[in-house]
Amino acid sequence: MEMTLIITILIVIFALGFDFINGFHDTANAIATSVSTKALKPRHAIILAAFMNFLGAMTFTGVAKAITKDIVNPFTLENGSLVILAALIAAIIWNLVTWYYGIPSSSSHAIIGSIAGAAIAAAGFGALNYTGFLKILQALIFSPIIAFVIGYIVYSIFKVAFKNHPLAKTNNSFRRIQILTAAFQAYTHGTNDAQKAMGIITMALITNGFQSDDEVHFWVQLSCALAMGLGTSVGGWKIIKTVGGQIMKIRPVNGVAADLSSAAIILGATAIHLPVSTTHVISSAILGVGASHRVKGVKWRTAKRMLITWVITLPISATLAGITYFILNLFF
Repeated sequence: MEMTLIITILIVIFALGFDFINGFHDTANAIATSVSTKALKPRHAIILAAFMNFLGAMTFTGVAKAITKDIVNPFTLENGSLVILAALIAAIIWNLVTWYYGIPSSSSHAIIGSIAGAAIAAAGFGALNYTGFLKILQALIFSPIIAFVIGYIVYSIFKVAFKNHPLAKTNNSFRRIQILTAAFQAYTHGTNDAQKAMGIITMALITNGFQSDDEVHFWVQLSCALAMGLGTSVGGWKIIKTVGGQIMKIRPVNGVAADLSSAAIILGATAIHLPVSTTHVISSAILGVGASHRVKGVKWRTAKRMLITWVITLPISATLAGITYFILNLFF
């Protein structure tokens, strides 16, 4: 029992660490457009995003429950504590590597791939809950495509609606509107991404016999919300630079269109309890807006580098988690 408690405490610490890293890794996407258009000063954007992330994380728990039971069954998971700990360590490693190189990869892909990889290492492919796992994969795959299409459509509507307005006046108006859309963007990020760590902690509590249902306790929700808010306050300048300037030259009207499109997709996914990659959704919405504005204005080389990272994150994080599990198994 003593060892079980120690591992559970380690899982909680690493889960909050993952959430903290997620804060400065993924939230950079939520405020990148508003910073790049100078709608918000970097410090103000980070403070706003930190608060809205915290608020969003305290609003919903449905995605956390999906993470708890849809990838693997925590009630029957063999050697579940080490599986969860290995998954967290692997996801954190991959997040730090991609953050260091300024690549907006997906924390969602990293943690979901890591849980699957560690579970397979522990109990084989039969450990996966394929119905839930495939549902999550579908959400991860289709949400960026939908975000691209919505971004394209929204900006196309903007072009028609404001074609007779002076560019300078329109930009000034949209720069003020973008403060609101950036706040909404950060809020939706908190509603989805913070719940992944909540789900992992809940899974650990179930696996180790500290609770018997999939309800997310208030202390879990609050601690994850605080961890993400604190992580956001640190900032993620390398990823802000990539998303805010290396995909396309973003003007306020572009930023508003991208913010509204991606926030709508993320909030919709949260409402139906599906974890999605906020990184993929936001970046894809910007690509959709850019393609609608001027196809040649999009820096497709950056988009290609991001796409490659998105594709390799799941298998790499799964492999890292499997290796980490075997290493941990030697010591526990």
